[in-house]
Amino acid sequence: MKVCGCCPGAGYADYCKFTTLIYLLMATFLFDSIVFGPVSSRRLGVSLGINLLPVNRKVCSFNCIYCECGWTDAVSASREKLPSRTAVYEALKKKLSEMKEQGKAPDVITYAGNGEPTLHPAFAGIIDDSIALRNEFSPSARISVLSNGSMLHRKSVREALKKVDMNILKLDSVLPGTVERLNQPRNRFDIEKYEGYLKEFQGRFIIQALFVRGECDGRQVDNTTPEEIEEWLHAIDRIRPGQVMIYTIHRDTPLGNRLRKVPVKELNEIARRVNALGIATSVSG
Repeated sequence: MKVCGCCPGAGYADYCKFTTLIYLLMATFLFDSIVFGPVSSRRLGVSLGINLLPVNRKVCSFNCIYCECGWTDAVSASREKLPSRTAVYEALKKKLSEMKEQGKAPDVITYAGNGEPTLHPAFAGIIDDSIALRNEFSPSARISVLSNGSMLHRKSVREALKKVDMNILKLDSVLPGTVERLNQPRNRFDIEKYEGYLKEFQGRFIIQALFVRGECDGRQVDNTTPEEIEEWLHAIDRIRPGQVMIYTIHRDTPLGNRLRKVPVKELNEIARRVNALGIATSVSG
């Protein structure tokens, strides 16, 4: 099983040894509890984080080469010990109750954590619980989900995401070769189908796009070339999100200094072109 495209020929056992070494050597990290924070987010403000995945490994349908949680350790949630819906409810209720007693409130309750939150089989029910708890303890807080969008083929996931305040979905590139190198989806990722699912939200979603340059597996990775940006902008115009969050790497990545930040000046130029389409943007350099 080839888990990381940057480690050609690695079997699963070799990969596990490799990721253990990476976690020891790199400053990538995993969240060690169901509820974490609140933390200050570049894009969301004071964010109370929710992790629906294991605390000791990353579970994701993508294996993005820039992920702050490191390489993907498991690609499916089916065999993983995930926190139950009840455990998530109790942990969130306890934290929100404590914060209310202290006179504090998060700006946003964010589902992110150690991989892809929508992989959790009880995701839809957990979102319903979160809305109820938010309304009880912190009515001004928004509920946000950071997702790579790979599970949008599930109707239950799409319906749940329609209920949240900030449905934040990934689109770093629309060129298949770049998606394969940059995001490394573990299953076939059909951009046309993805766009169709995004259109179903009728603008009630946010696109997050990370721009980066570097090298992986001896090949250049750059989603800022003229062709990349042109095709990406065409897609943004077709799907018409309510907002686009444009950013670059900020923390350590599994590839270390083989990846480079894109200058803020260039990010601002991309944002200017999105704004010209009549779509709001934010930029984080």
